[in-house]
Amino acid sequence: MLGEEDKLPFTAHLDELRSRLIRSFIAVGVGFALCYGFKEELFEVLLYPLLRVMPEGGKLIFTGIPEAFFTYLKVSFLAGILLASPVLLYQFWMFVAPGLYRKERHVLGPIIAVTSLFFIGGALFGYFVVFPSGFKFLLGFGTDYIRTLPSMREYLAFSTKLLFIFGLLFELPVLLACLAWMGVLPVPLLKRNRKYAVLAAFVVAAFITPDVVSMILMAVPLMVLYEIGILGGGL
Repeated sequence: MLGEEDKLPFTAHLDELRSRLIRSFIAVGVGFALCYGFKEELFEVLLYPLLRVMPEGGKLIFTGIPEAFFTYLKVSFLAGILLASPVLLYQFWMFVAPGLYRKERHVLGPIIAVTSLFFIGGALFGYFVVFPSGFKFLLGFGTDYIRTLPSMREYLAFSTKLLFIFGLLFELPVLLACLAWMGVLPVPLLKRNRKYAVLAAFVVAAFITPDVVSMILMAVPLMVLYEIGILGGGL
């Protein structure tokens, strides 16, 4: 950490922050431009779990004239942020690292890396495991007289929201480990309350999933993540 005589003035911190933000915005802009060139392919990737379970000949629609255009813009922007995420994390690290003690730097770096991996893992789990089962259940409400005609905008909003939720849920081990390290939730307390954690896992899974199969597919990983959090808190 910087000594008293080495501390930067407040204006220097603002200049540093501005520089890091500008680089981050440039990285996102470049990522957006690159992804916009593949906007249809990116949207098809996001659409794949739904297409797998849609009836034969099923298609998405757009109900407003500019809806498809703005949907592709949003997809490109989100993909651009994902593509630029290594640069964003690097800029964040370079801004905060000089103000940390060596021990804090050794802890914060791995936490950022593990947090990112768990978030991506949660989003991928939702995409590959929960989406197909959940979409199949929801589309099952269609009949000979009721046709399912999802719009591009609605699907993008619905799917990205769920992916974000799954990513956040998979941060459970990191949260529990940090709370255990700080003494807020000691490891013995976490072990004693496993039964309540199991109940909470099924309640949360039931709240965010539409059917029993999806609920089980979500609850079981949450219980596993709880155990990982206990192991991490004991390190």
